Amino acid sequence: MLPTVADVLALETVRRGNPRVVAGADRLDTRVRWVHVGEIADIAHLLRGGELVLTTGVALPEDPDKLADYIGELAAVGASGLIVELGRRFVRELPRSVVKAAEEHGLPLIVLARETPFVQITESVHARIIDIQLEELRASEQLHEVFTELSVEGASPAEVLAQVARLSNRPVLLENLAHQVLACESAGRDIGALLAGWETRSRAVSPAERTAFDPASGWLVTTVGARGQDWGRLILLCDAPPTPRDLVLAERAATTLALGRLLERHQESLERQAHGTIITGILTHAYSDPDEAAARARAVGVPLTGRKLISVVIRPTEPVEQALDGQAQLGELAEATAAACRDARLPALVGALDQDRVGVLLPLPPRTTAEPALTALAERLRLLWKPGIAFVLAAGSVVESIKDVRRSFLEAEQVADVAVRQPDGRPYYRLPDLRLRGLLHLLRDDARLQTFAERELGPLLAHDAQRGGDLTRILRVYLDAGRNKAVAAQKAHLSRPAFYDRLRRLERILDTDLDDVESCLSLHVALLALESFRRETR
Repeated sequence: MLPTVADVLALETVRRGNPRVVAGADRLDTRVRWVHVGEIADIAHLLRGGELVLTTGVALPEDPDKLADYIGELAAVGASGLIVELGRRFVRELPRSVVKAAEEHGLPLIVLARETPFVQITESVHARIIDIQLEELRASEQLHEVFTELSVEGASPAEVLAQVARLSNRPVLLENLAHQVLACESAGRDIGALLAGWETRSRAVSPAERTAFDPASGWLVTTVGARGQDWGRLILLCDAPPTPRDLVLAERAATTLALGRLLERHQESLERQAHGTIITGILTHAYSDPDEAAARARAVGVPLTGRKLISVVIRPTEPVEQALDGQAQLGELAEATAAACRDARLPALVGALDQDRVGVLLPLPPRTTAEPALTALAERLRLLWKPGIAFVLAAGSVVESIKDVRRSFLEAEQVADVAVRQPDGRPYYRLPDLRLRGLLHLLRDDARLQTFAERELGPLLAHDAQRGGDLTRILRVYLDAGRNKAVAAQKAHLSRPAFYDRLRRLERILDTDLDDVESCLSLHVALLALESFRRETR
């Protein structure tokens, strides 16, 4: 920061002149951009503002009115103050007209009782100003390097805000044009207090400039956007007026965020990222207090407190490619899901959980049942989503608090993992809908189930592996057809004699009778269990 008039008066070179403030004592915090020595009366037109003027007064006019005009002209051009050395023109004190004019115009006026070399004052003040400017230049260069690196690395908004909070040691938030918080770094402050009543508070702060400080709220606000399309605001919460470095920091961060959005071609929107971050935070216990998760959700327009909560997982029935196109497809599915929630008037957190799944956290009013909400969501999503690209919508149990949401999501993920293998066209799936498949999926890590499947199918799997056969598929077709050999042969695209021959080979390998109901039931359960062991979907 540039030195103030008070800082200049504290310098040793000035103190030797025994300075005394005779007017404008309440304006000593005015910043000094430069020190200018001038003896002529019409000096004002040579100044640009922020100068501290030094004079002995030898060339100033005698007329009190003209002296008052001299003071008025200095104040009008924004001079930071006037220092007059006594002894040459004004011996013991300044004329009353000069002091009165300075008070009226709010111009700091200082007299030096002793002769003081002005060159020493200018040298010391200018050295300090240059040092400050060099320090600001170094700080600006550091900020440039930090945010250039973030831009090159394609940093997320959360990563950008983390750097802003670290460099400023202040809370920083990113909001959209609807005044919903997309990302927040609290810098150690209480999240609930920061986000309380956010939308109302934010709408009350509307500076005219793209970057401006609002003294009433203590907010440094800068608009985020590029190519004439603004989409948000970056807000730095300040306890005192921001420094020039704070202004540069906010503007560099806003530029990095805008550039990051321009470069996003195959990634989810900032709103989806914000929602996904909150969901992931709940699932990974990243928030030390459930109230913090509730505050963050409320800041993006999704109230969780006092609601019943149900978790939903949506998966495409075909594997998503682990590439940009796959990421784009999942991002589009998340956006379509969010749009479906809006159409159904269901406020919800919607975001990608990983490369294969979209997660939804639905808060329902206390007396609302889950089934109508799930049906409405499924119907609208199928209308909005791409024809020919199927998905399954799986729901977990309804829970009463945020701390139980993780359990609901785990259940929804398990249901989705099973349902995606053989979807049957239901609007949505819940654990009771999966029946035996759901039970086997829940038990898939149990060593006893694994031992059972290996005992039943081990010889057959080994035979196919050694000979490159497909008898395991034939067994599955036969059992899925309800042991109807004619139907099974048709589904296997084999003639009946060829299919019957394969069944006889199966009986020899498995040492069992495929006409025996209990034996077939045991084999069918083993096949379903085997599917639950294998992580990859069809």
